[in-house]
Amino acid sequence: MRIREDGNRVIVAGGGVAGAASAIGFRRIGAEVTVYEAYEDPAGPVGSFVSLSANGLRGLDTLGCLDRVRDAGFALPLQRMWASNGRLLGEVARGRLSADPMYSITLWRGRLVEELRKEAVRLGARVVTGERLVDAERLEAGGVRAAFAGGRTDEADLLVGADGIRSATRRILDPGAAEPSYGGYYTVPGISAGGGADLAPGTFNLTFSRAGAFIAIPVPDGTVWWAAQVAAPDKPDAGIGLDALARLYRYEEQPSAVLREARELHRPTAHHLLEDVRVWQRAPMVLVGDAVHPVGAGQGASMAIEDPAVLAHAVMSAASLPEALETYERGRRGRTAKLMKMAGANRESKTAGPVARRVQNAVMPLVLRFLYERSTSWLYTHELEPLPRVSGRAG
Repeated sequence: MRIREDGNRVIVAGGGVAGAASAIGFRRIGAEVTVYEAYEDPAGPVGSFVSLSANGLRGLDTLGCLDRVRDAGFALPLQRMWASNGRLLGEVARGRLSADPMYSITLWRGRLVEELRKEAVRLGARVVTGERLVDAERLEAGGVRAAFAGGRTDEADLLVGADGIRSATRRILDPGAAEPSYGGYYTVPGISAGGGADLAPGTFNLTFSRAGAFIAIPVPDGTVWWAAQVAAPDKPDAGIGLDALARLYRYEEQPSAVLREARELHRPTAHHLLEDVRVWQRAPMVLVGDAVHPVGAGQGASMAIEDPAVLAHAVMSAASLPEALETYERGRRGRTAKLMKMAGANRESKTAGPVARRVQNAVMPLVLRFLYERSTSWLYTHELEPLPRVSGRAG
């Protein structure tokens, strides 16, 4: 899809991380972009924090908005893993190789989306909230007509499905596509006062507890951001209170200390799995982000940034839209499939039973010390093709 003199039109379904990043990428190559998003609040239904690894930050640099996002968060150079009994299992560079100066950045998901949307709008993209994609059809003359829940329709040369794990775009591309299934644990995030736990500044702390896992991050403002990842056979029907969380983590000193100082508790989020998506694209429609690969393993936001950068470059460089979408899929399938296998191992480590947990505690120090960097170098050193740098202008 070469950029026409009158401008190619792109509809992005979904205005989360992947959708806003897609808008930025396509504005960088000169397309006219409209984003349709169900939620006006950038946080949407998910109130949690995210970490961007070195590869995700390089994706932001490719999109030209690294500084904007980096200024909205704070750096976490190190990650520490703890056993249930309080023993330190190991320390590694957080989301990067140890020699990489590109430190992982942590911020609230809503703030990340807000900053990406601001950059998209600055570059000339249009963001329409309160609209959810429900259907789309290919036009005989080329292009696509999208229909939204409120009755609105729109036409474009390309529809980018950035509409999450329950993607309508995925079902339009493949009516027989698998539906997401519950992944065996849910996350409850919150904020605590900083006096309860002895946490080193600049560290991402992960405790493998009897209840699942517990993340605790000391924040420069003196608070602690935390997330209880509770292993459970059934996903929660409603919110879980602090008293219940305190009982679940009563055996672990660090999580207990953090929870005693809790002053905010956010709604739980159940983690879901999605079988390998058969159809990533069929011109003039394509999937990005969680709509095509909900990877987890702390890489969800980073992959949702990489995808649009690769897609925009493919569209800019290819002779036709079908060729561009095939190039994008070919460049992303292998990488995300490898990451999803890593995410599976990560999930098993968080939901392990007592016997598996003892084995894990014995083996993990050796793995972290001798194998970690070798096994993750493919992930963190990934390079992306550059996109044009353009100033803001009306779409």
